[in-house]
Amino acid sequence: MIDAHIHILPCIDDGSDSIETSRKMLEMLKKQGVEQIIATPHFYAHRSKNVRAFLEKRGEAYKSLGSPHNMRLGAEVAIEHGISETEGIEKLAIQDSDLILLEFPYTGYSPWMEEEIYNISVTYKLKPVIAHIHRYLEYYTKEQLEHILNMKVIFQINNEAFGNFKERRFVKHLIKEEYPVIFGSDSHNTDRRRPNWELLKKNVKQSVIDEAMELVKRHINSST
Repeated sequence: MIDAHIHILPCIDDGSDSIETSRKMLEMLKKQGVEQIIATPHFYAHRSKNVRAFLEKRGEAYKSLGSPHNMRLGAEVAIEHGISETEGIEKLAIQDSDLILLEFPYTGYSPWMEEEIYNISVTYKLKPVIAHIHRYLEYYTKEQLEHILNMKVIFQINNEAFGNFKERRFVKHLIKEEYPVIFGSDSHNTDRRRPNWELLKKNVKQSVIDEAMELVKRHINSST
């Protein structure tokens, strides 16, 4: 299995707070059958000095773990005004792939958000992945969500969604209607937001999980 969204790099965002915590997370993932990890620390354009500085910090955090061979580097990029024009934004795509993980604001939907996603997709020939689409149920109207679902993107689902009735129902609808989905733990630590792949396996058919993993694999190395 591939964890396509996790905050496992130490001391870079609100995820792992130490090398020790990161190593414990790695061990938990291994026990749960996760073979590949895509590290996706938060990138906020209004907070980070620039993309290059972020990449340097990310690289240092990766090396501090011994540069795990089963880990690819990426980012969870917050959708902000002008994000598509940020110098080097394409370098935040998941390593050796054409996938870029994007996070909607926790506010009402606005057309400029779609414009930013479209510009990133077209300008850099990247496939947008919308992070934890189920989390926006409380923020976006049904019509706004339908609009987002009609976009040519991939939807990333947190395993934790299956522990919430409303989110679980929404996600199962996406799976039934065959929307392109991939899974991730969005784990931040070993406590309240620990790796939780058992929850996914209890609620989703193995064939659906396998299909999601294959979708990720198809996009790896597609950028080269």
